[in-house]
Amino acid sequence: MKNSPTKNQISSYIIQSQEEEIQRIALELHEGVGQTLYSMYTGLQFIEQAINGSDMKSYVNEMSQLLEKTIQEIRLLSVELHPPTLTTLGLVPAMKSYLRMFTSTYGILVDLDIEGQEPNLTEPQKITLFRVCQEALGNVAKYADTHFVQLFFSFRDKELTMTIKDNGKGFYVENEMQRSSGLTAMTERMSLIGGHCAITSEIGTGTTIDVLLPL
Repeated sequence: MKNSPTKNQISSYIIQSQEEEIQRIALELHEGVGQTLYSMYTGLQFIEQAINGSDMKSYVNEMSQLLEKTIQEIRLLSVELHPPTLTTLGLVPAMKSYLRMFTSTYGILVDLDIEGQEPNLTEPQKITLFRVCQEALGNVAKYADTHFVQLFFSFRDKELTMTIKDNGKGFYVENEMQRSSGLTAMTERMSLIGGHCAITSEIGTGTTIDVLLPL
């Protein structure tokens, strides 16, 4: 008789399935929808050059600009869903790419400090660390009311630590953990890969998220 899967195994399978679907959607947005819109954009530019009437030329130009903005938004969304550099280049390059997008979108400066060299992380480890950081920064943008965040990575022989710290509004951790699925997901995701996530916050002072992953 086979043993029934554990709760952690079921959770890991669900997360893996979700990530595979997210990656598929991100690729479709970039390679499918994004490329189609870009073809339409180049076609509009060609039409604009052939038009003589100033009113119609101005209208087509406005449509081209709107389409260009839409293409940029889709590309940003694709990167946010699943940055291709996460698989090809690693966690740190993917985070640097994401932070540029994050600052451009929200106007929040992220001071990135890295100690040591990134080890060969597994795909689940890279995805989990990226998602935790993404969730934390998203919460800063939505609730913290601050324009500055510190992000620190430390790579040692047997452990990886990550700290995300802001000087924003802060919150009561116990209350938020009961009603915030995002915060709960952060701690559960780290637990599934054998890591730990600690969240501390103080009203009027800010929030710190400390992540530890044994290697």
